[in-house]
Amino acid sequence: MILPGLTRWVVRHRGPVILGWAVLTVAGALAVTPAINAMTDDFGALPGRPGYETNQEILARYGDGGAADPLVLTVTLPTPITVEDVRPELSAAIDRAARVAGATRVISYPSTGDRGLVSDDGRTTYALLYPPADPTFPPYARAVAALGPALPEIRVAGVPLGLTGTDALFVSSSDSSGPGLLAETLIAGVAALVILVLVFGSALALVPIVLAIIAILVTFLSVWGLTAVTDVSFVVQFLVGLVGLGVAIDYALLITTRWREERAAGLDNESAIERAMTTAGSAVFFSGVTVAVALAAMVVLPVPFLRAMGFGGLLIPLFSVLVAITLLPALLATVGPRLDRRGLRRRQRQRADAIENRGWLAWSRAVVRHPVLSTVVAAAVLGVLVLPVAGLRLGTPAPAAMASSGPARAALDTLVAAGIGPGVLSPEYVLVNDASGDPQQVAAQARAVPGIRAAIAADDPAWRRGGTSLVVVLPDQPAATDAGRASRTQVRAAVAARPGTRLGGSGAQGADFVDAVYGDAPVVLGLIVLITLVLLVRAFRSVVLAVKAVALNLLSVAATFGLLVLTWQWGYLSDPVWGISATGALTEWVPVMVFAFLFGLSLDYEVFILARVREEYDATGSTRRAAVLGVARTGRLVTSAALILFFAFVSLAATPGTEVKIFATALGLGILLDATVVRALLVPALVVLFGRWNWWLPPWLARVLLVREPAPGPARA
Repeated sequence: MILPGLTRWVVRHRGPVILGWAVLTVAGALAVTPAINAMTDDFGALPGRPGYETNQEILARYGDGGAADPLVLTVTLPTPITVEDVRPELSAAIDRAARVAGATRVISYPSTGDRGLVSDDGRTTYALLYPPADPTFPPYARAVAALGPALPEIRVAGVPLGLTGTDALFVSSSDSSGPGLLAETLIAGVAALVILVLVFGSALALVPIVLAIIAILVTFLSVWGLTAVTDVSFVVQFLVGLVGLGVAIDYALLITTRWREERAAGLDNESAIERAMTTAGSAVFFSGVTVAVALAAMVVLPVPFLRAMGFGGLLIPLFSVLVAITLLPALLATVGPRLDRRGLRRRQRQRADAIENRGWLAWSRAVVRHPVLSTVVAAAVLGVLVLPVAGLRLGTPAPAAMASSGPARAALDTLVAAGIGPGVLSPEYVLVNDASGDPQQVAAQARAVPGIRAAIAADDPAWRRGGTSLVVVLPDQPAATDAGRASRTQVRAAVAARPGTRLGGSGAQGADFVDAVYGDAPVVLGLIVLITLVLLVRAFRSVVLAVKAVALNLLSVAATFGLLVLTWQWGYLSDPVWGISATGALTEWVPVMVFAFLFGLSLDYEVFILARVREEYDATGSTRRAAVLGVARTGRLVTSAALILFFAFVSLAATPGTEVKIFATALGLGILLDATVVRALLVPALVVLFGRWNWWLPPWLARVLLVREPAPGPARA
């Protein structure tokens, strides 16, 4: 066995091991800032995809537009004044705002005469501004900052211009108060420390926190090296800080708790360390590898930023495991007994058979006595949550969901109140080759599609460059709605049939993303499931336990997606908690990242519980007793670990920005759901119902997978 031998070596060489990790920690601390600075803001690179390539050509030829939605100026004139009454004044005001923003191209009613840019009553109008795009995200942030103080002074008929648009709404949301990465990690760390103090009741509570800090810093050191060979998304910093905090603490908590249990049962310190590493350390190893496999699956997706997320993400559990199986035994051998002196005396006063938490012992006995009822209740809860998944939509969230208040939201509300749909904030673009296409004909064809408010082929030379013309198509409704989706689909079909035309815009690029990622989803999912099954069969020495673990994990993830739909897409929780209206859709990258992280993280708890159930069965030969003891001896641990991760993601959900909130709440709610309904109720109930089939492993499969019976641990006193 590798872990017992490794543990003995670490304990013998504890000084050099601790010193080596100390050096790596210092190097990691120095690497945090350069690693974050080297990360990229690019979310959208999709090389070879038609919408992305068209957007890149638009950006190269025109310097803006494409995947970057324009800034939108708005004004509502006082009754009875209409846009016709103040057309010269309106034109001058828009031109002045365009100069402030540095816009090189403008679409407005005064410049085009298109009534699609005016409300039916003639009092409200909007104009599209295209400043030079910055390489950072959002691309028009500097123009938004410049326009903010200038617009109150730019008036038409005494009314100031308003500013909205995707970037303006995002900046407004980001300007809201919210913690940064350091503050989020500190909030999560304080919550974790409180939970650990309650669990350990001694200074030993500091050890998992210290190990988590070390794992996070060393992971940043590796991520810095990774940035030298590939682009790494800025989101990785949040995942390293918060997921690393939760996972590293989980692993240290599991091993340290088992070490305390073995010492209380009479083993000397070194024997207790070896026993804890042989049992809990093995569970940590397989759990960490499983999490890494789930994250590494993103590497095969044809999306650069997701591949970088996969590379960066798999480092988190691997370093957490490495710290747990090397540094933790060295620390327990060096200072563990002194830190836990008070806790050891308290536990030694207990009866030898009273190690289990009484509450969890009572709970597990109740579940084992009523396995059918427990299964039905858990299945009913999960089934209700899975149902909304049928309504899940991928796409850009509704503009109103991007900011709950502020000037940008007020300007958007003005447009909607005037009968102008929010879909105009995200235009489609048709890039027309002048040698083979007529932009006016393209505009007329797009304008004829139901749900298209305007299609404009401007005569301005700024809209004709390098032998191409750019046609702006303005849908009335966002792509997240049925009407918006239908109108955009018809426009794309019409454009595709015309020679010399290509379609761009954020909607077209989003469709490319869905095709690229979710088109290969069955292959990626199959790969994750296959590798996970192999690892779990080896960990549990059982085919049935491994299959159940994967099946329950998929069910748990599906239920989490249902929660996402209820919480955000339909707005049942987002509105009362954050004041954010229903998004109508989930951003394309959110579900794939939620699956990758949640599949691995939630499987942690199944491994922790079932590994202990397997161990108790090996010791007693009774499936029912194994289920009772397995849950009783891990229930408090799993709940504490889940709460630590939950608070980590709650702190991330406090970050401004709707998309990050969606991602964070998905992981937080998913972890909580999994640790309660699935692991505490459904897992032990199914173990009882499957009986002796839980332990089935064909001899030939055991030989193929090199499954071996575990070596006996040190004898307890």
